Amino acid sequence: MNNQIIKAIYFQKLQSIAQLSKTFNKSIPLITKSVNSLLEMNLIEGNDLAASTGGRRAIQFKINNNLNTYTLVIALDQFYTSIYIFDLENNVIAENVDNYNPLKNSNKALETIISLTEAIIVESKIPVTDFLGIGISMPGFVDTEKGINDSYDKQSKLYHIKKHISDHFKIPTIIENDSTCIAFSEQKFGAAKNIKSSLVINLNWGVGLGMIVNDQIFKGSSGYAGEFSHIPLSDSNELCSCGKKGCLEVEASLTAAVKNVQTAINAGEKSSLESDQHNNLLAQGDALLESALNGDQLAVANLGKIGYMLGKGIATLIHILNPEAIIISGRGARAGTILMPQIQTAINEFCIPRLAQATQLKISDTNKQAQSLGTSAFIIDNFIQTLFHTN
Repeated sequence: MNNQIIKAIYFQKLQSIAQLSKTFNKSIPLITKSVNSLLEMNLIEGNDLAASTGGRRAIQFKINNNLNTYTLVIALDQFYTSIYIFDLENNVIAENVDNYNPLKNSNKALETIISLTEAIIVESKIPVTDFLGIGISMPGFVDTEKGINDSYDKQSKLYHIKKHISDHFKIPTIIENDSTCIAFSEQKFGAAKNIKSSLVINLNWGVGLGMIVNDQIFKGSSGYAGEFSHIPLSDSNELCSCGKKGCLEVEASLTAAVKNVQTAINAGEKSSLESDQHNNLLAQGDALLESALNGDQLAVANLGKIGYMLGKGIATLIHILNPEAIIISGRGARAGTILMPQIQTAINEFCIPRLAQATQLKISDTNKQAQSLGTSAFIIDNFIQTLFHTN
């Protein structure tokens, strides 16, 4: 019971005994006994009083943030590596974000990941023993149970990235798919909170999908469910990263929008994006989003195109899964106000109205932070019990 309660307090931030009793359907005396045990171990502490409902105001409990316990997050996408240190209240203690590190160069990529992680540990001056765990989140066919990324061949160092990181730092380590981490973040802290069935789209350089079904993360029979980007909805002859043609990703990702804008500029179209200072994908992607939000016509038009293609894909998801909500998250969610009208247009065109009307469309406000926060939350979910042995 103690383990369940401390997780509930972490995910909800503040919980009274009455709230915990309702959450777990357990008696007040039993919950009180567990809470007192956690207080004696200094794992939680009383905080602000809850709002009055007419009687004495209830004490609310939170994680004791003076435990000197932290999570270490390695958040990867296809091209960039970000390292974060979180405390137990989800505050970022240190970060080193968006370092260019293409995962296709797998062995060099691992060396860079280790180097960046070593640097942030040294900079933070946090002893290795104070880290609850390391969480790696990355795109691909991640097998959490085996601790591998099956998108790489077995000779690649990224195939066994969890083992390499764990062996190097001597810290308990987990690995999870990036879109699954984003869905977990939205479920626990963001736009999917209190929604039992939702689909979370990770709009980044590619297009990922995390699924929450009956209040649980859904991964499918082999753990690889959610390959939204490879639904064959595109009429383009361009090869996808998977080696096939027709994948949604080639027309519905930030990479696609950046390529289309550059093609248009090269053909003579005018835009604020003509500057040569945007010499890498990250700068181009950020400039695209910023320019669109500032009204640049070319940027708006090309984000609209990927929004329409996303809407076609979303219509397919609605027909198959009938979710309560679909949430656009990830780096591209920043342009949600531009994407949403085109997404809705495609849904109106391709989706049965009765099903479409039963699904809320939402834009996340966590954006890039969703992946790192969700990864940290998975560390807590896996390793919080170790606090009982160290305090």
